[in-house]
Amino acid sequence: MRAWMLPASSDGFDKLYVETLPDPTPGPGEVLIQVHACSINYRDFAVAAGKYFGGALKAPAVPLSDGAGQVVAVGEGVTKFKEGDRVQGSFFMNWVDGPPRMSAALGDGFSPGMLAELVVLPESGVVPMAESLDYAEASCLPCAGVTAWNALFEGPRALVPGNRVLVLGSGGVSMLALQLARAGGCEVIATSSSHQKLERIRELGAAHTVNYKTIPDWGRFVGQDLGGVDKVVEVGGAGTAEQSMAALRSQGEVALIGVLSPEGGPNPRGLMMTAGSMRGIFVGPAAMARRLNAAVDANGIKPLIGRRFGFDQAKDAYAHAWGPESFAKTVIELA
Repeated sequence: MRAWMLPASSDGFDKLYVETLPDPTPGPGEVLIQVHACSINYRDFAVAAGKYFGGALKAPAVPLSDGAGQVVAVGEGVTKFKEGDRVQGSFFMNWVDGPPRMSAALGDGFSPGMLAELVVLPESGVVPMAESLDYAEASCLPCAGVTAWNALFEGPRALVPGNRVLVLGSGGVSMLALQLARAGGCEVIATSSSHQKLERIRELGAAHTVNYKTIPDWGRFVGQDLGGVDKVVEVGGAGTAEQSMAALRSQGEVALIGVLSPEGGPNPRGLMMTAGSMRGIFVGPAAMARRLNAAVDANGIKPLIGRRFGFDQAKDAYAHAWGPESFAKTVIELA
């Protein structure tokens, strides 16, 4: 099989190379998947740069956490899947349900990555695809989709119809959150620095959009001029968290994902004025992925794909996803 690899001590996605590896076989409790599509998350750039948890790669590794494909074989003892099933990976391979269990995560440099023609995963790390999606669409959900679902509908302040939601930017998590929130009967406000992207976001159903370049104090603007929100899907982190707190109305929640500017420390004082809260989000278990997929099927949600690339164009896909033209999800499709 062919697989894209990052070398040991990789310092960027430009170091990606293709290697031919022996075809894997599933052992007891394992599932062999023929991968049909993968998608790129911001986290994948940190892995490629050697700046993810654990630091620089100690050995060559297959990247990417998000992928979907078809089961081609199962190992002894596997009962939940059979040959021919359409499936996706679960970001945390051993976190099935319940409280956070931060364990092996796909594509982290130590665990299997999805950017290969074949991948072996434990049965606990495999989830059936949403029936209404194709492989490319399903590949958008394991990390970004579950993160958005967790932020919106899990925890003590799950959204209800009529709530208001603020999403930041036009990346994969934010656009999936917009789609999910709209399907849940909520009003969405979105930020971006691009007028063109804001126009596309309005076409997707956002009630209000805010250009944070022309309105740098966007948190106060959302909180006061637009009446505030019940939930902020906070993908920025320390650099934007105080603005997100300012955007809350009474007893709202900042769902902190915080991967874009994670350094530093926001002052939480702003939460006092609204009795607000902040909840940490780090993707979610396989059970959340199943609930998300059921909601996708029930509501006819189609994850937004900004660009599609072929397997041999993986470097171009990374470059596009990193660049200013990126919108929603960037997908790599395998023949």
